[in-house]
Amino acid sequence: MPKKLFAIEGTIANTGERKRIEIDTASGLISKITDVTGVTDILLKEELIFPGFIDLHVHARECVDHSQDYKEDFKTAGEAAINGGVVAFMEMPNNPTPPIDDASYEAKNNLTKESAVPIVLYAGIGPKTEPLTKSVPYKVFMGPSVGDLFFRSLPELEKILAQYSGCCVSFHCEDPKILDEYKNESTHEKRRPKEAEISAVDFALLMIEKYNLQGKICHCSTKEGIEKIKNAKIRKINVVAEVSPHHLYFDFSMLTDANREWMQMNPPLRNTEDRIYLIESLRDGTIDFLATDHAPHTKEEKLKGTSGTPQLDTYGPFVTWLMKEYNFTAQEIVRVCSNNPGNFISQFTQSRYGKIEKGYIGSFTILDLNKPIRIRENILKTKCGWSTYEGIIFPGSVAMTIIKGKVVKQNEK
Repeated sequence: MPKKLFAIEGTIANTGERKRIEIDTASGLISKITDVTGVTDILLKEELIFPGFIDLHVHARECVDHSQDYKEDFKTAGEAAINGGVVAFMEMPNNPTPPIDDASYEAKNNLTKESAVPIVLYAGIGPKTEPLTKSVPYKVFMGPSVGDLFFRSLPELEKILAQYSGCCVSFHCEDPKILDEYKNESTHEKRRPKEAEISAVDFALLMIEKYNLQGKICHCSTKEGIEKIKNAKIRKINVVAEVSPHHLYFDFSMLTDANREWMQMNPPLRNTEDRIYLIESLRDGTIDFLATDHAPHTKEEKLKGTSGTPQLDTYGPFVTWLMKEYNFTAQEIVRVCSNNPGNFISQFTQSRYGKIEKGYIGSFTILDLNKPIRIRENILKTKCGWSTYEGIIFPGSVAMTIIKGKVVKQNEK
């Protein structure tokens, strides 16, 4: 008869208290939190127990035509997530066969069962789409990116968005008109200038307010864009914002002829001032989520100019860099990696994520801040098999990933 109770004892990251957490493995929910006993399934020493990290922005590539499974699929994306300490993620719709109506959404959703990590799908908004009959999150690409699900003008976009009044809509903010004006520039960064993002953020905020959307601005990369979001929040506009690890760790000054292709993403890397401002905006709460924009492509595709970088495997190690290099507190990390994304994803799940409390999902990320890790291809689980952080040593690592009371990753001591 399978065991119905899993217990772990250790230090809860955001409170500093040593506690015993019991999980009902049948439901996957936390059933009790008490003082430690010393008799438990897992007894931690210096490691920290975080409410499981949740990534709101992943491109797992798999869809019903399976034409991009060679880059990644739901099974390998789930493995990469576990490797990085991510216990659930939300997946983007810019597939060759995008989920844009009830039937295509459900068909793609059936494929997510191959993942060991729970997945919530975004539905795509395109030039001819309509809202689904059930409540789901939506994603809109304001200009050309990877895939065909995008708009060529902002007026065209507004006509469609008017149908989505009251819905939860995430925006990839790059103004298609500005992208077209700069399309012949010499480098990727010049072809996708910060003006394109700043203009698109303005438009997104206008749409969010005008059509009563629950808005989210994805992968913010500019100081000016964040300032606009901050002002919108002061005006009580219903908007939240993401930032991706690569825009916090790298900037334009770090690009070389040797790494430029590997560092290409949409939006591109910005200057050092932008990068530092993003870090401080994540700390002070202006930016709500650390979300990877995990975008796996093969090495051959990257050398041909495809945008996007894989980031799931390195989520947890990257978090330790924020804590050690920029003195993020455990409470700040919990807010942007667990609480806030937990509140967001829980709108579309039956159970609640993001806290270590009775009744919440018993999924945890265990970090060892004293065990550095060097990123090498042979430790990655993503199918594309490479990382922008190759050779970099992060100051800490993921000691364990627990999903609904089941240990799915455990490092050797």
